[in-house]
Amino acid sequence: MRGYYTFFERALRAFNDHSTVSQLLVISSVSGGGLLAFSDAKAFQSYAEGDGKKKKVVVLGNGWAGVSFLKNLKSSSYDVHIVSPRNYFAFTPLLPSVTNGTVEGRSIVEPIRNIAKKKPFGVEFKEAECYKIDPAQKKIYCRSTDQGNTLGGNEEFTMDYDVLIVAMGAKSNTFNTPGVEEHAHFLKEIEDAQNIRRSIIDCYERASLPSISEEERKRIMHFVVVGGGPTGVEYAAELHDFAHDDLAKLYPSIKDYLRITLLEAGDHILNMFDSRITKFATEKFVRDGIDVKTGSMVVKVSDKHISTKEIKTGQTVSIPYGMVLWSTGIATRPVIMDFMKQIGQGNRRVLATDEWLRVEGCDGVYALGDCATINQRKVMEDIAVIFSKADKNNSGTLDLKDFKDVVDHISERYPQVQIYMEKKKLKTFDALLKSAQGNDSKQIDIETFKNALHEVDSQMKNLPATAQVAAQQGEYLANCFNRMEQCEKYPEGPMRFRGIGRHRFHPFRYKHFGQFAPLGGEQTAAQLPGDWISVGYSTQWLWYAVYTSKLVSWRTRVLVVSDWLRRSIFGRDSSRI
Repeated sequence: MRGYYTFFERALRAFNDHSTVSQLLVISSVSGGGLLAFSDAKAFQSYAEGDGKKKKVVVLGNGWAGVSFLKNLKSSSYDVHIVSPRNYFAFTPLLPSVTNGTVEGRSIVEPIRNIAKKKPFGVEFKEAECYKIDPAQKKIYCRSTDQGNTLGGNEEFTMDYDVLIVAMGAKSNTFNTPGVEEHAHFLKEIEDAQNIRRSIIDCYERASLPSISEEERKRIMHFVVVGGGPTGVEYAAELHDFAHDDLAKLYPSIKDYLRITLLEAGDHILNMFDSRITKFATEKFVRDGIDVKTGSMVVKVSDKHISTKEIKTGQTVSIPYGMVLWSTGIATRPVIMDFMKQIGQGNRRVLATDEWLRVEGCDGVYALGDCATINQRKVMEDIAVIFSKADKNNSGTLDLKDFKDVVDHISERYPQVQIYMEKKKLKTFDALLKSAQGNDSKQIDIETFKNALHEVDSQMKNLPATAQVAAQQGEYLANCFNRMEQCEKYPEGPMRFRGIGRHRFHPFRYKHFGQFAPLGGEQTAAQLPGDWISVGYSTQWLWYAVYTSKLVSWRTRVLVVSDWLRRSIFGRDSSRI
């Protein structure tokens, strides 16, 4: 009997939620049960699911995007599951400091379960690698990551989801250069940094052996860095400090054999920074004895030599080396490539989302961080419908007052408009329209409107693949999930130009807070908003303060600061551990 009453209790709750008697029809009932028919789909859904059923949200990855989403999610309306091959979050900006012992690896990681246990709702974590996404069945296929097979081999399992958040990051881009995978080091994970640290010490120890020839000793003590971006530059600077401040005292007989070479295919290093920083960094490296070779493209890596092609002359040069770090950007992971083919994005280089981080062509899937890019909608694709929204009288012409109701929505929906206006030094949208008129007429037709905006889409740029972008995307999506029910009733986003009403949420907008480039010798370059450039020792202290504040927990803050103090007092540890 209890099942009978429960049945009707759920039915009555559905009835109460959907108000009208016509929505609930009792066809027949007998002592053992009943048969119900619903004339409204929502009532049926409420009955079928029952009250309080949570949507299952699966997060793939616990890097910057995934952890930022988890930390900022406050709503208990979701059943959250995290799947990642590592059970910790790593503060990747400090990985170069791990390569030389300035900071210990464990100081910059936080177990993901420590973060999950602080949430007021349950969070499940699975240490596994997702190797396939099935959007049709809303399933993911995973395997455990017991690399040593000490517990009986890899286990495989599947998980279904209601909402999938893809935050798997990216892999290092080798550009299919022969020998890179086999012989070069990468710097994406904690294990990479620790392996590099061991390799540095191995090179020094081997070069110290009495049986090593002069030529071989020179080769072993040559450290090559491929890629002049922030990671490559910072690693070269950290290696220089390690070698000159610490290892030179421990290995005095071979300190003069040290060579550090930085190879960059472009015409200058740090190409995403201001030219003043690029110039300062290059000059400092030259003073420090770091050989910066621009216009050098690596074509092959062997176990003892690296072959480069000089772009200007076309000449190929073979360079002997002891250790090489490959840091030339990122590429899409195979599982993401397979997923893209399934949803019709197989011709793209990276997973495309809309401005709300929803994967295009796939329902219920979001993508954040390095594995995705926002496919910003073009103004010219919607120019006619934008004009018609403003033309409420269907007259075919508008005056400047008619745009007042839509101008804010245009600027929010299409951020390239604001960027274009700032570039042209136009303070208002009215000024943009007047610049296209060419006369004193107050009336604007569709052709004049097109003429005013036809160059706007040229300002569209992809967001950089940085921790800052990923963290902001995770926070944005979590805030959307926190306010999902509220915004369903009261949408807060811009006007729907190709529909009725408004979008539920404001679209994601990245806010750049600046970027650092540590250059060694307690000197750092910073490029901050407002075209403010700072270089030198004082900026190093700003770098210390910012990175300390951005660490994910007080535990990691204490550990990292204590590592910095230990290094300043005792120097860096040269043990091969």
